Amino acid sequence: MRTVTAEPAPASAPSGRRSAPPSRLRRSWDKHWYAWAMVLPVVIVLAVLIFYPLFRGVWLSFTNLTEANQVAEICTKSITGSEVCKDNPNKWEVVGLDNYLKVLSGEVGKFWEWTGITLIWTFVGVAFHYGLGLGLAVMLNRPMWGRGLYRVLLVLPWAVPAFVSAFAWKFIFNERFGLANSLLLSLGIDPVDWFADRWTSLFTAIVTNIWLGVPFMMVALLGGMQTIPGELYEAAEIDGASPWQRFRNITLPGLRSVSMTVILLGTIWTFNMFPIIFLVTEGQPAGETEILVTGAYRAAFEGIRNYSLASTYGVLILSILLVFSVFYRRVLRKQGEVW
Repeated sequence: MRTVTAEPAPASAPSGRRSAPPSRLRRSWDKHWYAWAMVLPVVIVLAVLIFYPLFRGVWLSFTNLTEANQVAEICTKSITGSEVCKDNPNKWEVVGLDNYLKVLSGEVGKFWEWTGITLIWTFVGVAFHYGLGLGLAVMLNRPMWGRGLYRVLLVLPWAVPAFVSAFAWKFIFNERFGLANSLLLSLGIDPVDWFADRWTSLFTAIVTNIWLGVPFMMVALLGGMQTIPGELYEAAEIDGASPWQRFRNITLPGLRSVSMTVILLGTIWTFNMFPIIFLVTEGQPAGETEILVTGAYRAAFEGIRNYSLASTYGVLILSILLVFSVFYRRVLRKQGEVW
């Protein structure tokens, strides 16, 4: 006869006090706490250097804060030497969307004029960056003598600090001593005062920007070309495809993902390219070559510093780039390029 001993049933939790399962965030922390610990310093740095200034700028755009009204009290010294303080009647205050209405209506600043110049500057710069960069990448992707030397020389403009290149090109376009006018004189052409007209002044800035931006495009596109399988070119050549047909049907489709990325980055960088306009043209003549980012700088740091107006420009610049990025990404998704 066998005796069966029943195991005691596990103690059940009292009814009404059933423990809830851990949250997704808690499970992630328990499993990957070391990864969170590694990322934490980066998050703190980003919060201090990026997120706080960003949210602070957005907040200031809803105020009328300037250098003149930023203090809450005005203190003066009396005859006895003690300080006497009284409330500032012009203290800054929250004005809501008033700054945006004034900027967009043209009551303050030249937002629409600067936006037009910025769009021309960006479109022309990025078009030349990509076109010249693609041509140089195609050339350097072929076997040729001294290819390594050419690559180093063509990357040098990218390695030189932007402000150094800006001063160098400003001197090249100097009316009296510049190399550009010396070349014109040698051809029997009268010298040009490059910075006396809006379009010639903007031309000097665009040339400088092309000099700085082409190496990045060239390096990125050259790297993309080297990922395209060589068998595709060999098969196309056997089938009798011309060099142009191989370029159009193999190289360009193979570079599509790289091209879309570098065009987006180039657009954002050129849109916000402050040092070239500020150092080469200085907004000449009479502020006609200002772009949005230099206009924001002058509002914040020249004359009576208008911090709220500069912040408004900053938020509008960010909004324009965000709208462009979202639209650009949707176009890519329709073409099958998801990233």
